[in-house]
Amino acid sequence: MAALRLSIERYLAELTRRGASANTLRSYVSDLEQFTTFLEPPGEMAPNVENIDRNTLREWLSYLFSRGLTTISIRRKVAAVRSLFKFLRQEGVLTVNAAARLRTPKLPQKLPDVMPEEKTNRMLDAVDAGDPIEKPSRERDVAFLELLYGCGIRVSELVGIDLENIDLNERWLKVRGKGNKERQVPVPERAAAAVERYLAVRKPKPGEHALFLNNRGTRLTDRRVRDLVKFYALATTGDSTVHPHSFRHAYATHLLADGADLRAIQELLGHARLSTTQKYTKVSLADVMAVYDKAHPKA
Repeated sequence: MAALRLSIERYLAELTRRGASANTLRSYVSDLEQFTTFLEPPGEMAPNVENIDRNTLREWLSYLFSRGLTTISIRRKVAAVRSLFKFLRQEGVLTVNAAARLRTPKLPQKLPDVMPEEKTNRMLDAVDAGDPIEKPSRERDVAFLELLYGCGIRVSELVGIDLENIDLNERWLKVRGKGNKERQVPVPERAAAAVERYLAVRKPKPGEHALFLNNRGTRLTDRRVRDLVKFYALATTGDSTVHPHSFRHAYATHLLADGADLRAIQELLGHARLSTTQKYTKVSLADVMAVYDKAHPKA
């Protein structure tokens, strides 16, 4: 018999061993703790994992809906429980995976909001010029903004860059993405020049290898990058909805609009499935239709 909490601890340890990101681990810890709490009546322990059947899981799913959670939140929590049960089945703890056929709510089809090229470049140019706000960390901030847009990387990949991961002579960047998978992406000339300027003023603590540093000389956090992107977007374009992933969406959509191959974009973004990349074809078609509706006399 396997206790639920001990099984979860074992699973989280395995995720850590596989190199799961800090964000993924935080989400799984939270979601699985909430799952355990649901199964623990006052003053009692959660049942052993062998005793959790499909009916129990359906009751838990109904409870999530009754709380008015968003579809995205429910899907994330179900994914965490499914992954736990799959692991326990693979390890031989369970003979049957009761969560394998647990149905999840479908997400409505929503296209990502994409910044037009003009808006993206206006923001980058304004930050580079110190207009309208000059900050002491401008060289660093220009460099990471140029990499976000020029390389299409995730914010977690950005803050994980070490000095040895970037080759400014050959203009290649090695990043570690989801599932601890490494990939190489080309660095545009403008981004490489921005990184060169930043390196000239970079002041690390002894032994610090992170490329992007905070004012204490240690690794910059993804939260700080998010805050800075929002700050600069609001100051330069008046749009507070821009976030680091906005540049990734823009990168993919602008490449596709200029004729880049979808498979090549998939490799550059580090998507495991082509279907994930294909959403950008829908964005491009939506943009074409918007232009048509606005400009064609018979639209």
